[in-house]
Amino acid sequence: MQQPQAPGTAGFAAIKERQRLGWESGDYARVGVTLQIMAERLVEAAGVRAGQSVLDVACGQGNVAMAGARRFAESTGVDYVPGLLAQGRQRAAAEYLDVTFTEGDAEQLPFPDASFDATLSTVGVMFAPDQERAAAELARVTRPGGTIGLASWTPDGLVGVLFRTIGTYAPPPPQVRSPMLWGTPERLRELLGDEVEWVALKTRTYEFCYRSPEHFADWFLAHYGPITRLAGTLDEATRASFAADLAEVPKKFNRADDGTVLGAGEYLEAVGIRR
Repeated sequence: MQQPQAPGTAGFAAIKERQRLGWESGDYARVGVTLQIMAERLVEAAGVRAGQSVLDVACGQGNVAMAGARRFAESTGVDYVPGLLAQGRQRAAAEYLDVTFTEGDAEQLPFPDASFDATLSTVGVMFAPDQERAAAELARVTRPGGTIGLASWTPDGLVGVLFRTIGTYAPPPPQVRSPMLWGTPERLRELLGDEVEWVALKTRTYEFCYRSPEHFADWFLAHYGPITRLAGTLDEATRASFAADLAEVPKKFNRADDGTVLGAGEYLEAVGIRR
């Protein structure tokens, strides 16, 4: 059977605009900052050194860019949500870190070819709807011999289950591939196999810690933009059902026995060399 065709440029643009409105809803930075340890691990795994030029793609509030700056790299963060960039600038100023934040699209990065020694992304670029174009941009802006490093949620991990739950209330566009596929070595090789030699593909976990499963659901409903925006479109009964289903997600992974949540969120940490 013939595979469905991906949306054209106009279709991707419409999808991306809906995504951008989602990320502008809620207060993603309050969720994103909890993932800082993933950025620190990725920067270390990528071997970022002082003086290198480092790009954080789909940076949000700048986790990777700030981790690079702490190693005295020349760090730049790029994202298409101005509000998140503003919060990144505030964070960098508060920590006395020298980071440049630039507005731009992961599928059309506003930088010349071979601009960076290391191009990194922590659960950011994976959400670009045109995966092939985003991957090509990662390779384009990285110098030959430079490093590409990605941290991406896996399909069957906690966040993969979370997004499947979201999908039962708002099915994703049928012709856009799941962002969770970035968390598989097979998809990374499809996307970047001709451009990148992967030297380390490591499955890691991030610990989700919340007061209770209900606290997990309430936190994401209040702050995680795509969920916040979706919840705002639901009637009261459906929203209550949505909240209950969100609370079920961490229960599948919870190791705590005191009513709190301590659940491992699996992700793939991938480091490669630009050919």
